[in-house]
Formats: sequence, structure tokens, C-alpha cells
Amino acid sequence: MYELIQVSPNDYYIQCPAKIGLVKLNDTEVCLIDSGSDKDAGRKALKLLDANGWHLQAIYNTHSHADHIGGNRYLQERTGCQIYAPGIECAFTRHPVLEPAVLYGGYPAKELRHKFLLAQQSDAEYLTPKVLPTGLTSIPLPGHSFDMTGFRTPDGTVYLADCLSSRETLDKYQIGFLYDVQAYLDTLEKVKSMEAAFFVPAHAPATEDIRPLAQYNIDKVEEIAQRILALCSQPQSFEELLQKLFVGFGLTMNFEQYALVGSTVRSYLSWLLGKGELEAFFDQNRLLWRRG
Repeated sequence: MYELIQVSPNDYYIQCPAKIGLVKLNDTEVCLIDSGSDKDAGRKALKLLDANGWHLQAIYNTHSHADHIGGNRYLQERTGCQIYAPGIECAFTRHPVLEPAVLYGGYPAKELRHKFLLAQQSDAEYLTPKVLPTGLTSIPLPGHSFDMTGFRTPDGTVYLADCLSSRETLDKYQIGFLYDVQAYLDTLEKVKSMEAAFFVPAHAPATEDIRPLAQYNIDKVEEIAQRILALCSQPQSFEELLQKLFVGFGLTMNFEQYALVGSTVRSYLSWLLGKGELEAFFDQNRLLWRRG
């Protein structure tokens, strides 16, 4: 863990739970793509930089989930680096309490206010083309999060952030976190058509061919949608539906899973409602969902 792996003359990633990308800008300066889950991740990343005689110029965050921005503050305080995040992700990075608040749909219970969902705030600025080093380009990858962004390097490496999960993760947890289902599917179709020397997803093995995994993620979304539609053959409240999904997939409910999976299921319901495959109605002051 926290091994530095080289994939091209100037491109690397740090192997950790949410891979940290590293791009050499010259012989002495580098930038990071994300910063890991917490202060300890930032410390370990900085140790690797120091061992190679590299100075951290900037961190480019792909999105604002805590496991990608958790090392920001430590690295910024120690190196004085700039931090950039795209669109609304920048606001969440500056005000990270927004993440558990949005997931929960209200003031988050203390069980949700921990480093897995609530990173330390960092002084991020908006990601724009003018703040990117020469040759590094951003790639919009919305769906998993609001304005998630990947990056393509001059060496042809594409850092894909969280737009794919590994087969093992999907098989174990079934329902991967999504904010916008249609945007996510559109992103995966775009990823399937990409050409690159190497692809580095944050939560799946790095590879030269991303297409099979992208299709596996697409298939899993369709499987979840069909499961929801089948359960809604009879009217279901959200809580009833969520409980049946957990039981059906053998998942265990806790505060974190309630927030993460619950938020995702609500996104599926909105998507299926918009497509006309579900209907929503109120009965005895309950919001119910049924197959259209």
C-alpha cells in the first residue's frame, strides 16, 4: 500500500484505497490528482515526493468525496501547494460538511460526521483550463458526483476518478454510489470510446483497455434498475424499497450505508420516474412508487 507505480515516462499513481495520480511537470516539480482519504494519506504521499526530490506544485481534485480530498489540507499546509476542484465540487471541498448533509438530506447525524464522509476543509480554487499545466487536459465525467472530472496527460494517461468500480466491488456491494444515473451512463459510454495509452481508475486496476469494465458497470446499473422496477410492481414507499434491496442483495444497514445507498436509490427513482418507467403518488400522506 502507498507504493509509487510508474505507467509512463512522466505519469505515476500511488497505490492506495483511492488511487492518487502523480504527474511530473519537470525534473523537480509534480502535481497530484487527488490526495487520498485523510491526513495520513497526505503524509505518506509527501514522504514519496520527498524521497524522489520532488516539489508539489498543485493538487487537482477530480471531485469532492472525502476519500479523494482528505489529504488536501495536510499537503497544502506542508508544501504551500495550490488546490483546484471543478465546478460545484470546489464548494464542497471548501465546505466539506455539504457532503454528508446532501447524502443524508438534512443536518447529518454524528454517525455521518467522520473522515469517511467529512474531510477537513481546504482552500480550493475553481478548476479552469488556465490553471492546468501545459498538456494536461480535463475530461468531464459527471454522474458519480456533480461535476466530477478526469485528466489526460501529455503521455496519454487518463485518470478516470470514480467513474468505474471494480468487478469485485460491484459483486460485493452491488449498488455503487451515483448522483445522476443518466449522466453516469453517458459518461461510461464516453469512456468506452476513449483511446489512451493507459487508464487509471481510482477504485479499479489500472489497464490499457477500459472497455470491458465500463460495460460491466453499465450492465450493473441496468440490473439495479430492473430490480427496482420489479419490486415496484406493487406500490412501495422509499423505506420499504430500500429495505427490500438490502435484503435481496445481502447488504447490512448502518448509518453510512443508509446515506450512501439511500441517496443512490433516490437517484434511480428520479431517473426511472423521468423515463416514465415509474409513477409516484401520495396515499395517506405517504409517497409511494409503482411501476408505470
